[in-house]
Amino acid sequence: MARIRIGIIGLGNAVEPHAKSLIDLKDRVEVVAAASRSEERIKAFATRFPFPVTRDIEGVLGASDVDAVWILTPPNSHLELVREAARGRKHVLLEKPLDISLDRAEAIVAGMRGAGLTLGVTLQHRFRPASLRLKALLDEGALGRIGAASCTVPWWRPQAYYDQPGRCTLARDGGGVLITQAIHTLDLFRSLVGDMTVTAATAATTPVHRMETEDFAAALVRLDNGAPGVIQATTAAFPGGEERIEIMGTLGTAWLAGGTLRVAFIDGREEIVVRHEGATGGGANVMDFPHDWHRALIGDFLDAIKEGREPVVSGAEALRSQQLIAAILDKAGWRTA
Repeated sequence: MARIRIGIIGLGNAVEPHAKSLIDLKDRVEVVAAASRSEERIKAFATRFPFPVTRDIEGVLGASDVDAVWILTPPNSHLELVREAARGRKHVLLEKPLDISLDRAEAIVAGMRGAGLTLGVTLQHRFRPASLRLKALLDEGALGRIGAASCTVPWWRPQAYYDQPGRCTLARDGGGVLITQAIHTLDLFRSLVGDMTVTAATAATTPVHRMETEDFAAALVRLDNGAPGVIQATTAAFPGGEERIEIMGTLGTAWLAGGTLRVAFIDGREEIVVRHEGATGGGANVMDFPHDWHRALIGDFLDAIKEGREPVVSGAEALRSQQLIAAILDKAGWRTA
């Protein structure tokens, strides 16, 4: 089958797992160009990866020999770049989140849908082997009816992280811990237990950090089946730990900690899926995780283009997770973009 020709827009931190994945998938894709307006980033990227580079972002978005673009720029640039990609008839894989506000996020999803183009979002935690196994167990009804569920993200970021220009500001990133870090686990949680209603919430900037947005948030939620749930996320938990999802059902309980799954069934059976990858990015090194999950997500996105279907993490799916974040912050009375 013909390889899908792609362009990369944005060569910051987010590009590394994508570029590594695209090398692994070289039989399926051809990288036509990797673009950035920063000469420094172009030079750094070119020393590490064997792809053509350019500063002509608009040229890549309009190029007739590009089928799809990876948009890996800061969130506040997404809407305009996606619109330009759609005008050029390009499918889009977009770095999370969709954009800095729900209005802009909704415009992205509606615009790509109206153009009949494929939109995927990089929320790669759904593609961890342990996550896939837990999803399969839930779909099979192996845990029975969900009775309660919780989601905890006890991560750490040093002050130097927030001192970088634009980092976790409303204007550039759209928010703090929920939309910038915990969105991965919140998206996975929602994909496992379904949609939910936020019944109470709080958010704060702790004394640990000097920053514009929240580094702590917590919520009580009600799942669609009526079961209660708890969400808590922070980047003030030194030295940072594994994110954890716990799902209690009538037939057993599942614990997903980072990339490791343990399931205890009421009939005495037990199942364990132990991860074989490294860390999860919960500490000071934000890129401290393997690229396997990105590779799986990208593979699904390429399949979606070929098969004319929605990817697993479609624009609509990512929007529902961003709506959950907005609901938590709204219930907490917290400022949003």
